Amino acid sequence: MKATPRGLRVQIGLFGRRNVGKSSLLNALAGQEVAIVSPVAGTTTDPVEKAFELLPLGPVLFIDTAGLDDAGTLGAERTGRSRRVVERTDLALLVVTGGVWGDLEEEVVAGFAERGYAGDIQVLMAVDSDGRTLGVRVLKHAETPGLGDKIEVKKDPWIKSFDGKSLGDPAPAKWGVKKDSGIFDQFAGATITPRAVVKAVKGGLEFYADHRQEILGGQS
Repeated sequence: MKATPRGLRVQIGLFGRRNVGKSSLLNALAGQEVAIVSPVAGTTTDPVEKAFELLPLGPVLFIDTAGLDDAGTLGAERTGRSRRVVERTDLALLVVTGGVWGDLEEEVVAGFAERGYAGDIQVLMAVDSDGRTLGVRVLKHAETPGLGDKIEVKKDPWIKSFDGKSLGDPAPAKWGVKKDSGIFDQFAGATITPRAVVKAVKGGLEFYADHRQEILGGQS
């Protein structure tokens, strides 16, 4: 396991505000002092990585990041590095203190909601002039075979559940997977993937609605 290349390890990012316990959590999981822990806010300035085996996941790479609420010129640079970690993270742990949940935490959650479990999902949509979907297909993804890859039409007819849908059908509150009180099925053991596709399709319809005149070239 120690010889497992970094790129083949499950990369787990620790995110949150300053001094919420990200570094302490990493040290506890690793069983050793990997990251410096201090009561001084902003002690972690650059991403700290630690590779080890974590059952039942196997070989993992934990990445401790600087607080996303860091301020000032240097703070902006630190948070920028932390946000870049998001792009290569397979699994995110958002660390919070009791009772503290605000716009920053919502932003982090929203950022990951745009992605599938294993990265970005590229979707192609066909929409009629009235804003109703004629068809949706996934062009590119890196989801888990047998689970998340059911978004492929050749693996499962699930993607056809968007056919004929529009922003008003279903109602906006129902544009989600059933686990989120929506109408679209999720997969057993893989909720993140269909949730990301539902959000992408809804976003595509919203884009069309906002730019309908430009897209149709003035046609009604």
